[in-house]
Amino acid sequence: MSGQKIKLLLVGVAVLALFVWVVMTQGPLASVKVTVGHVQTGDLTNSVFGVGTVQARHRHDLAPTMTGRVKNVRVDQGDVVKAGQVLAEMDPVDLDDKQAAAQRVVERTRNAIRVAEAQLSEAQSRLKTVEATMVRYQELRSGGFISKEMFDAKLHEQNAAQAAAVAAVANLDSARDEQARAQAELRGIAKTRAQTQLVSPIDGVVTLRRIEPGSTVAGGQLALQVVDTSKLWVETRIAQQQAGQVRDGQAAQIVLRSRPHAPLTGKVARVDRVSDAVTEERIVNVTLDVPDASLGEYAEVTIALPVMKQVRSIPSAAVKTVSGQTGVWVLQDGEVGFKPVRIGLSTLDGRSQVLDGLDDGEAVVVHSQQSLRVGLPVKVVTALVKG
Repeated sequence: MSGQKIKLLLVGVAVLALFVWVVMTQGPLASVKVTVGHVQTGDLTNSVFGVGTVQARHRHDLAPTMTGRVKNVRVDQGDVVKAGQVLAEMDPVDLDDKQAAAQRVVERTRNAIRVAEAQLSEAQSRLKTVEATMVRYQELRSGGFISKEMFDAKLHEQNAAQAAAVAAVANLDSARDEQARAQAELRGIAKTRAQTQLVSPIDGVVTLRRIEPGSTVAGGQLALQVVDTSKLWVETRIAQQQAGQVRDGQAAQIVLRSRPHAPLTGKVARVDRVSDAVTEERIVNVTLDVPDASLGEYAEVTIALPVMKQVRSIPSAAVKTVSGQTGVWVLQDGEVGFKPVRIGLSTLDGRSQVLDGLDDGEAVVVHSQQSLRVGLPVKVVTALVKG
């Protein structure tokens, strides 16, 4: 055989070997490269994560109790106010006149009481005099010194004095009742007049103003809003499957969008009892001790949950859903097989609790070059190279 033929033969063998190597290592017959993890037993540090907004814990909406025209507005959005400070005033219309008239009625009833008291004093004094005289008339009548007609006249005078005293008492009671009614009416008008003023119930900041002088506002319509900026919290939404272990008092870390490199600490202050049926989330409020935080600012919240002691876990990336069934791909003599498992809680650092379906130390596929199927040959590598 000539040297030329030998060279061609060697080249052909090399090409064939290269083809076989490519088919076996890179082609459809090649083993799929995978990374694996193992079932481990140990403590899991769990936490839940949510995104929320900074809100005031105490917010007060101020609105007039009756429809009217705005007389003046003394504050604007962002103003710092004190408790009891008048923020705005509605036009009282004729309430001032009604209050003055009611005050005059009260003064008149006070005078009427003085007159009734004087009349009662006079009637009681007269009755006392007549009763003393009647005692003497009874003695004279029993001795036959006066006639029956004279005695009857004095008895009539006594009855009249008693009736006058009773009438004076009734007049005094009526005057006092009238005064009580007039005072109640005056208090009612005063309360109505006071309700024309919108007063801040707390020390805080005006965060909303929806009225202007001269505008007409309906009773109950929101006019101003005051919040207590010294007590803030983050209203965050947590998925229902993660919110089950969240409790009041648990520690939390807060990262404000305006301070991404300065995490803050807080505590869970309240967990809503009612979940959102649409988003499948539950609202959790976390305290924020930063008075100058911007209301409405986004914040990331991480809530620390109790440590799970000595539980079995696998990398969360190994958990797959195949044909509607949750499980993992496990190594079986150089090939893979799908094994259904029951998974518990998953941590933010990428571990999932194994409740059932795997043995201790069993190897599971974490990542693979391509989609897996039962019986597919695999090759375990430390890391997958993107190419």
